Amino acid sequence: MKKGIIFNIQKFSIHDGPGIRTTVFLKGCPLRCAWCSNPESQIEDIQLLYDEKKCVHCLSCVNTCPESAISHIDGKISIDNSKCVKCLKCVDSCMSDALSYEGEYSSVDEIVETCLQDIDFYEESGGGVTISGGEGMSQPEFLKNLISELHKHNIHVAIETTGYIEKDTFKELAEMLDLLLFDVKHYDSNKHFEGTEVHNELIIENLKWAIENKIEVLPRIPVIPGFNNSIEDAEGLSKLLVSVGAKKVQLLPFHQFGEKKYELLGRDYKLKNIKALQKEDLEDYRQIFVSNGLECFF
Repeated sequence: MKKGIIFNIQKFSIHDGPGIRTTVFLKGCPLRCAWCSNPESQIEDIQLLYDEKKCVHCLSCVNTCPESAISHIDGKISIDNSKCVKCLKCVDSCMSDALSYEGEYSSVDEIVETCLQDIDFYEESGGGVTISGGEGMSQPEFLKNLISELHKHNIHVAIETTGYIEKDTFKELAEMLDLLLFDVKHYDSNKHFEGTEVHNELIIENLKWAIENKIEVLPRIPVIPGFNNSIEDAEGLSKLLVSVGAKKVQLLPFHQFGEKKYELLGRDYKLKNIKALQKEDLEDYRQIFVSNGLECFF
């Protein structure tokens, strides 16, 4: 059976669906959200991370790399990802742990075995397993097998999804799942593109289909400063949700938990130094959804 590429398995999650859960993070995502808190999830491949603060410039990584993908320029280590073959010899040779990596290939059986370690907690709390990412549906064949195996043990399976999945694939996977935690980022397609590099028509179509077909869906809005956090945005988003038949929505206030990861990946972070949002900052925003007949909570 084909393996899938993951970058984390987080136990005792309480924010990724009902009860106590194990969250399995798959690599790969078609969106490039400016605020993404898991930038290491976007590419469906193993990635090197470099922490300049830990580096002692011993140059063992430069000398070890068989593809000359690592160089030392102007006192800094530089990684050419186009040359890197993910042999990870550089990581093994790094004496200061300045180099690490994200992503490993795992079988369905390996993941299920890890999840089963906490099955008693799922049963006691009404929890289960949540597939996340990245985009949880980015590896569809692997995901189908994983869901099927988890269901053999009567484990509730939820997914965190962007909804930006080819329609037939989305429908097949959605019908297998017990809960869709469905991100809704903007009502305006062009504005959606500005923040994520994709338009939103396919997302809205998939959301509407899932609700109409009685699949359990919880729309969730990541509230991002300067992107969708105005009262006007709340009006537009609430009207969109009402139009597709949604009854409730969860707000996810912007945070800075992923900022350090951009530095380790050698990437610019567009929302650097933007203040995180608190629940109390969004009470007026939340009331717009309530006034439009939606149950709205954090």
